[in-house]
Amino acid sequence: MTITRRRTLDIVKLQAFESAARLGSFTEAARELNLTQSAISRQIKELEHQLGVALFERIRKRVVLSGAGRRFFPEARKLLEQLERSTLRVMSSPQGTTLSIATLPTFGSRWLIPRLPDFFEKHPGVALHLSSHSKPFDFSETPLDGAIHYGQPIWAQATCRFICQEEMFVVAAPNFLDQRKGSVLEQIVKGPLLHLDTRPGAWSDWLTLAGADDSAAYRGHRFDQFSMIIGAVQSGMGFGLVPKYLIERELADKSLEIVSDKSLVTENAYYLVAPLSEQENPLLESFYNWMISKVAEPQPAQKLTSKAA
Repeated sequence: MTITRRRTLDIVKLQAFESAARLGSFTEAARELNLTQSAISRQIKELEHQLGVALFERIRKRVVLSGAGRRFFPEARKLLEQLERSTLRVMSSPQGTTLSIATLPTFGSRWLIPRLPDFFEKHPGVALHLSSHSKPFDFSETPLDGAIHYGQPIWAQATCRFICQEEMFVVAAPNFLDQRKGSVLEQIVKGPLLHLDTRPGAWSDWLTLAGADDSAAYRGHRFDQFSMIIGAVQSGMGFGLVPKYLIERELADKSLEIVSDKSLVTENAYYLVAPLSEQENPLLESFYNWMISKVAEPQPAQKLTSKAA
């Protein structure tokens, strides 16, 4: 479709409408935008004329959004926010080369970010925009180049490329272990066990596959992020079941120990997701290949396979 000037909305008029709608006052909008109240009123009237609808209703010296205005307000905000993001994205790199990626919070902070200096060394001049997302989203509403996703390779209007499996180990703090008696497996069965909300059956699977009683597998504290579980384990709250690549720093400084060589591999995995519009993005392809090169192949003494979600 050819975009004509007649159908293109003026950014100044959009700003005037968004400010007045958000603040509920032409006067306050004028103060915020450093304009006169009459200038705000004129810009909104011109916008209403262009759209062919009334965006505000004048009631007893007050202005309130009309039905059309209420429907248009979130769209106007989205347009302004997208324009701001696009502007900052262009400004962030002198070469104009940027990459915007959404990542799972703990994966991003503990695996991805420590390795990023190597990526920038190989790709000088690239500016990265990294944001955190825990669930799939609509790329048409959140315009990013890609996302790191945990789960099954399913994402609407996008393709998923395999990065690595999730392999989890039982970990504990050294001082927590020093206070307990019995074999490691007996200690784990007694708990306390620390659970991740998105892996509700993980402990049951691990105990079953390890040949242990899982009758108490669902007892214990629950958290919604691996980072919280890692912190709780360090504090001596119990046993955690976490991927080894998320605790590299803690294993190195010996604040956490892997207490069993038995590992749990889930059916889900990590993927780099790309919207259909980014299938031919060479920088995203380079980012994917770089990630694959950084994935270390785990070599546990014994590997167990889980059907946990």
